Amino acid sequence: MESIKIADYMNRHPVTFTAQMPIAEAVELFLENNQIGGPVVDENRKVIGFLSEQDCLSKMLEATYLNENHYHVGDVMHKEPLTVKKESSVLDLAQQMTHHKPKIYPITDHDNKLVGIINRSAVLRAIDEHLKAMYSQGHTRLV
Repeated sequence: MESIKIADYMNRHPVTFTAQMPIAEAVELFLENNQIGGPVVDENRKVIGFLSEQDCLSKMLEATYLNENHYHVGDVMHKEPLTVKKESSVLDLAQQMTHHKPKIYPITDHDNKLVGIINRSAVLRAIDEHLKAMYSQGHTRLV
């Protein structure tokens, strides 16, 4: 399991956001791309935050009540997101996901530049494929 690397299961072209982007624009990107969260990057693609649909929901609701929409991604993003490296083990990430809330993790290089994202579904797929391969090779029996 240690040999299963995040790089093999990551999304290399995720939707990203900037701190200056209006929340309404971010919501449109979420809806168009069926992504529930994503990294906030600066002009050099360094990860500076993370935005989720839940973050946007409260501000969009507030904008509805106030009849104005002046919030930006930087106003609501999580400023210290948990990130992982593409060389990391899927198993290690799976263990981390059982203890931390994020469903999506930005993947960064050694300069903290975004190279992709990985979500819980991709981690489950990696583990499932590994287990199926083990079963088909006769290493483990299903009980």
